[in-house]
Amino acid sequence: MSLTNLKSPGVFPMEVDKGTKPIEGVGTSIPAFVGMTAKAPVGFDPAGGVYESRSGKAVFVANWTQYVDQFGEFVRDAFLPDMVYAYFANGGGPCYVVSLRALDVELEGKPQTASVSIPSDNRSRTPSFVVRAKTPGEKGNNLSVVVESEEEGLFNLRIGDAEQKGLTLDAEQKNYVGNARFEAVEISEIGSVAPKAGAYPLTGGKDAPSASTLSALSVDDYRGSEKDRTGFGALVPLNIRLLVCPDIMVGYDGSPAAKERVKLLQHEMNTYCENDRYCFALLDTPPGMTPDEARAWKEEELKLDSSYAALYYPWIEMADFQTGRTKLTPPSGVMAGVYNRVDAERGVHKAPANEVLRGAIGLERDLSRNEQDILNPIGVNCIRAFPNRGIRAWGARTLSSDGSWRYINVRRLFMYVEASMEVGLQWVVFEPNNQLLWGKVRRDVTAFLRGVWRSGALFGASPTDGFYVKCDEELNPPDVRDKGILIIEVGMAPVKPAEFVIFRISQWVGADAEAEE
Repeated sequence: MSLTNLKSPGVFPMEVDKGTKPIEGVGTSIPAFVGMTAKAPVGFDPAGGVYESRSGKAVFVANWTQYVDQFGEFVRDAFLPDMVYAYFANGGGPCYVVSLRALDVELEGKPQTASVSIPSDNRSRTPSFVVRAKTPGEKGNNLSVVVESEEEGLFNLRIGDAEQKGLTLDAEQKNYVGNARFEAVEISEIGSVAPKAGAYPLTGGKDAPSASTLSALSVDDYRGSEKDRTGFGALVPLNIRLLVCPDIMVGYDGSPAAKERVKLLQHEMNTYCENDRYCFALLDTPPGMTPDEARAWKEEELKLDSSYAALYYPWIEMADFQTGRTKLTPPSGVMAGVYNRVDAERGVHKAPANEVLRGAIGLERDLSRNEQDILNPIGVNCIRAFPNRGIRAWGARTLSSDGSWRYINVRRLFMYVEASMEVGLQWVVFEPNNQLLWGKVRRDVTAFLRGVWRSGALFGASPTDGFYVKCDEELNPPDVRDKGILIIEVGMAPVKPAEFVIFRISQWVGADAEAEE
């Protein structure tokens, strides 16, 4: 209520906004898993009143049970289901899953049998009978059924070199078509109307896919469409903080073409994260690499310099719940769970390293310190097995050559602070740009960063050692204010991980000897 609107005597309560507007910290570790699943999720379309496939869309999943309900269980040769399972096993919380391809276990995980429905002579929609190959697979597609009509409803069937004449649909007769015996096919679903003469090839036969036949996803599959909300485009309106795409490695055979495809996809992941500004990509080295090959992949193949991505090596041996044996999987999904666990237990400022990888049975290659010496300086984060200490993440570097952004926790801490202030300071937009507003902004940002300092994320014995907030007339002179701009300057001193612990040990003559001198 404005004082200029008072017209008659009375008491007029007025609410005056003089309190703080706390800045709440945003989530730091909600990941998106993008790749292949056993089946596509189904959602309800209110407009059409029907259930529709949500293939390529982002689906929120809170736990493994919800994932199975939406996407099915594990799939041979695809890594995403294993990675989601490992993510939850390592302490992961809610996440988003984008199924770019549904490998239906019932239809594509097993061989399919070729068949053909023989139409009725009276053009009825109900077939006269169905012919199926006895052996599933693509070989059944080479078969063909030839029907020849005879008098009084009888007909002949010829399949390859085998032929039977004078067949009928009357089950009481000896020449009933259901009694016919062919070596390659069987007849079922017999109706009551004689078949129409003609040649009918069997179709639909399919061999079970294998690692060599399962086609890889392309860059366009992953990029998707922001308009249709598919692929990476489905993540745009969501608050995604980690990006994991383990199925980039599906179909990888070490060929130059496969390396080029993986390289392009990993660059696409990094591009999405850099454009988003608050998302971090977890990348995997290709399988089967030696330490020197992993070095060459980072320096000569990938050639990626970014603080928005981390690269992990080598692959992890985990349980294969389909075969009861073990399988090698990319480490990115496991590390996403580690990021979540560390964020929840310690905070985003703690480097996600020196942490046990739950569910890891072994490694594709056990690394020595000398081997890691060639990888750690260039930003390849190694996973190592230690006697009596299990399998642990033993690296916490980004792919950036800039020393200021060398460590994962530093980049993610700034992402957390920047995203939190972007959300928490929305109330400032269109407020009068004067000293009163500047004071309120300094008050709120200082209160938020003081909490960050208390959590141990900023260096210093006091808040003034850990950060500063500046918003005054020096930053906002008249020419800046005339453009409708408000500038706030924040400086932070993030804590860095103790990556190298040095013990300085020397011989000491002792306190008594010093006293004698």
